[in-house]
Amino acid sequence: MTVAEVASIRGVVDLRSDTVTRPTAGMRAAMADAEVGDDVYAEDPSVNALEAEVAALFGHEAALFAPTGSMANQIALQLLVPPGEELLCDADAHVVTYEIGAAAAYGGISSRTWTSVGADIDPEVVAGMVRPDGYHAVPTRAIAVEQTHNRGGGGVIPLGTLRDLRRVADDAGLGLHCDGARIWHAHVADGVPLIEYGRLFDTLSVCLSKGLGAPVGSVIVGSAEKMTRARLLRKRMGGGMRQAGVLAAAGRYALAHHVERLAEDHARAARLAEAVAPFGVLAAPVRTNLVPLDLGKAALDAPALAAAARAEGVLVSVLGPRIARLVTHLDLDDAGVDRAADVLTRILRG
Repeated sequence: MTVAEVASIRGVVDLRSDTVTRPTAGMRAAMADAEVGDDVYAEDPSVNALEAEVAALFGHEAALFAPTGSMANQIALQLLVPPGEELLCDADAHVVTYEIGAAAAYGGISSRTWTSVGADIDPEVVAGMVRPDGYHAVPTRAIAVEQTHNRGGGGVIPLGTLRDLRRVADDAGLGLHCDGARIWHAHVADGVPLIEYGRLFDTLSVCLSKGLGAPVGSVIVGSAEKMTRARLLRKRMGGGMRQAGVLAAAGRYALAHHVERLAEDHARAARLAEAVAPFGVLAAPVRTNLVPLDLGKAALDAPALAAAARAEGVLVSVLGPRIARLVTHLDLDDAGVDRAADVLTRILRG
């Protein structure tokens, strides 16, 4: 059964990702009313306003709107790591897992990873991996972390860990980047002010098109000098946009209306986790809007679970032979959670 056929089923529940959300009526109205200009010339007032707003939220001098989160991440990494030099991150980091080798292909960046532990990073392990200049080794230039951690089940890196990583970076003269695709979720879950996160990183990329529900876009945050260079890198990568204000307006609407409501997504994810927990399939504690499933000891593997759920109008993401994921989001209500919980528990019960 195709996705289109499933979508025709009354009450389909899409738990594949928070990227499936559609603009709300209020967001569509904001997009229609947006003032626009040519953003390649930095003349789009809506884009300029979005960039200024996001920079201020994180306490940085400047920001740059980008079409995608992958482009935003890769621009930020190129700002911190020269070609032929090294980035440290975890083995499951989005920047080296889901961005199709872009760091090497576009930036000539060598990457080395620590064993993935999701949000439970040991800064001393990271410190021990840093390579200085000399000895014919590739020198380390930056560290990247992901907040929240996607393949780590939406885990939130504690503020204390991030502060320790900042000290590691400072001691070694390294840059520190945050892939903050879902940093809004961390902000709501732990109550850490965005500006507190911002002051710890040299660059951040923050996504508008996941939990916040905008149709397109991420924002790179950093110093004014870095954002001047980022604009050139964006153009080189094909990301120069013209009347992009219609997209920026969606992002501004999302910031105004969809941040605090993320707590609802977290609560619904917790309900899903509670429903499936008795079957021993929870891969990690659920902190935000992601529910990771490890089906290693279950009768069904991940593709089989997804197929059975799809037949009943519930869409589940398959991340590996035995790994699946449920994601709550703006387009999912309590009734959808109840339906999904009923379908999934029946399938797992066999």
